[in-house]
Amino acid sequence: MTHETFNSTPITRFLIEEQRRLNGDSTGRRGGCTALIHDVRLACKRIAALIGKGALANALGDAGSMNVQGEAQKKLDVLANEIFVHTNEWGGTVAGMVSEELDEPYAIPEQYPRGPYLLLFDPLDGSSNIDVNVSVGSIFSVLRCPEGVTHPTAADFLQPGSAQVCAGYAIYGPATMFVLSTGSGVNGFTLNREIGEFSLTHPNLRIPETTSEFAINASNSRYWEPAIRRYVNECLAGESGPRGRDFNMRWIASLVAETHRILMRGGVFMYPRDRRDPAQPGRLRLLYEANPIGYLIEQAGGRASTGHGPILEVKPESVHQRVSFVFGARSEVERIERYHRDHNEFELDVPLFATRGLFTHSV
Repeated sequence: MTHETFNSTPITRFLIEEQRRLNGDSTGRRGGCTALIHDVRLACKRIAALIGKGALANALGDAGSMNVQGEAQKKLDVLANEIFVHTNEWGGTVAGMVSEELDEPYAIPEQYPRGPYLLLFDPLDGSSNIDVNVSVGSIFSVLRCPEGVTHPTAADFLQPGSAQVCAGYAIYGPATMFVLSTGSGVNGFTLNREIGEFSLTHPNLRIPETTSEFAINASNSRYWEPAIRRYVNECLAGESGPRGRDFNMRWIASLVAETHRILMRGGVFMYPRDRRDPAQPGRLRLLYEANPIGYLIEQAGGRASTGHGPILEVKPESVHQRVSFVFGARSEVERIERYHRDHNEFELDVPLFATRGLFTHSV
């Protein structure tokens, strides 16, 4: 065991000290959830152990089922969801749960006590990468259950991201990390497999103010809004373009992995609304993906947005609501928001009018 291991703060001690500090918060909004965070941490450790076995656990491949969003579930999606639910249902900390893998909110069984919190989670983000051994993760958000409610309905979960008590994620990569904010900055903990505990290794994470790196799925470029196309084209123009410097493009197809890279070394992430389905405002889920990640990004000094305005101010309308999502270095996200305000009229791509130019929009 290294000298550094002895000197790093175990997550248990960190949370106890954080709880003591938060007890002075007169609002009470972010205090009192230490036990819940411990349960979430335990669920993540169990998922990490399962993922670490890979094909040895016979848990790879498709589950043969679909989730509520119509997406094919992986075996590990189902198993990770079961781990999250069964680790958190019995401890008396939550009144209900929402998961990406469940059609409706999960009701706490009657034999268990109910607590003052609501837990929302994506049990295995980026699971399409699991069979090729690329980093995946778990995302969670904690809300207060409305006063006097012991059997919450879907409506009780429809709170803006600004109301979150705490949020975080676990990333299962070469090292397993647990990244958390309780409203006073962002801290990263690394799992020490020798002792089976997370220890504080990345205190007070901050997103660099400037960057030369962006993440987007370029295969969707033909569907992008003009604002996004303009931003990406300016980055691709490099040193000779309007930005005056070269940019690198990244895409992992795992929201947790993208977030972790940006927290560690900066950048900007874009999953914008596009024209594949004009009625759909975006692709990522608001309550258990965009809101918790947005909360972490804002706490780390970055900006999280729909591309038009703050993600944490969006009023949810349904538990599986989708949204466009842009986050990272504050100045870059503000630039993208500005382009959406000033440069975002879709071209009319009907061939008759496109040829003659009679009704095409200026872009």
